[in-house]
Amino acid sequence: MSVLLFTNAIILPMTGSDQLIPCGCVGVVNNRISFVSADPAAAVAFRLAHPEAREFDCRGKLLMPGLIDTHCHAAMTLQRSYADDIPLMEWLNERIWPFEARQTADDVVLGMTLGIAEMLLGGVTSFVDMYYFENRCVETVDRLGIRAMLGCNYFDSNIDEVLPQIEEAVRLAEGRDRIRIAAAPHAPYTVSADNLRRGKELADKLGLHRMIHIAETQDEVGIVRRQYGTTPVRYLDSLGWLDERTIGAHCVWVDDEEIGILAERGVTVSHNPQSNMKISSGVAPVQKMLKAGALVTVATDGPCSNNDLDMFEELRTAAFLQKSATADPLALPAYEVLRMATVNGARAMGREGELGVIRPGALADLIVIDLQKPHLQPLHNVVSNVVYCGKAADVETVVVDGRVVVEERRLLGVDLPQLFRDAAAAVQRIVGK
Repeated sequence: MSVLLFTNAIILPMTGSDQLIPCGCVGVVNNRISFVSADPAAAVAFRLAHPEAREFDCRGKLLMPGLIDTHCHAAMTLQRSYADDIPLMEWLNERIWPFEARQTADDVVLGMTLGIAEMLLGGVTSFVDMYYFENRCVETVDRLGIRAMLGCNYFDSNIDEVLPQIEEAVRLAEGRDRIRIAAAPHAPYTVSADNLRRGKELADKLGLHRMIHIAETQDEVGIVRRQYGTTPVRYLDSLGWLDERTIGAHCVWVDDEEIGILAERGVTVSHNPQSNMKISSGVAPVQKMLKAGALVTVATDGPCSNNDLDMFEELRTAAFLQKSATADPLALPAYEVLRMATVNGARAMGREGELGVIRPGALADLIVIDLQKPHLQPLHNVVSNVVYCGKAADVETVVVDGRVVVEERRLLGVDLPQLFRDAAAAVQRIVGK
């Protein structure tokens, strides 16, 4: 049984307001939060009831929910900085897809391992992935201790190979509560209507989420218009594809009517600001989406189009980009963007109330941030400091499902130098010298 006690912490509960507990304590039993209190007597009582508890003195530190990355391609760490400063369609057709054609399933597992290591060290406790050979990554996710929704990515060319992998991944994930599986067709311009339906039918049969790239670029919108005479959102809606189990990545080029459709259907919009900026895809109308009642989250996208998995950078960029794009300094305030990466991310994963918050009964996915850094002082506004000043390297301790996976900036159970050597060898084999 895992029993943890965090004391003397500044606690950011994310339970409905930006109010902090300036000096509080949190107890964890097994994988759930047992209590949250500002009363030191609560910690005393917990110690008496659980003398075996591991105690973390969080004096001068912030305890908050772990961050949730709702769209990434974690195994693309092997392609980090491999194809930069290139338009998206050239990037895909001439660099990324040829690289992926030479990858093996073992390479994907290796890239996934490197990606998870980066995320955990940066305070990401849950991620939504979209890539190949996700069935092979179930064991990796389980071993490393992170929480994940693994989306099995398919195109028209490989759907017959991937649909059985989805079923296998579901079997492998059975009994592993931290891991869920999803169907993940690439995009409406790369997957036919029939194959979009096939993926949805299997997902519905198995009770799975679905994820897809939507309206990422003007090129994509143009292709869909030429093929189907409408826009990506309207086209997917006509197929009955949009609902509360859909995670749509990007949604950059959408009009007001489409925003209304996304909100009405309950679709999660996964906003990827840095990737969109790097590939010059455009600026998603996040502020409009939020005002329309759409569920918007924040994510990194893959480490080849970003080029990292740092959610703290993404928070800052998301907020600043909306303020700049709307010419409104009030757009996307700090607490709202932090909700996108915690509370909203939990809703996207179907874990509302269980993840993204610190309260009794919630799953114990927690991070401790060391506030004793020059860039985090003074503490006029802790939420603003986290969003506008925070860095992945500020994360000191990470707990997922009640288990400590990062302690004093050390990722437990992973030989990082050997991992780096293995990744370098794989890349050399794939692309040559």
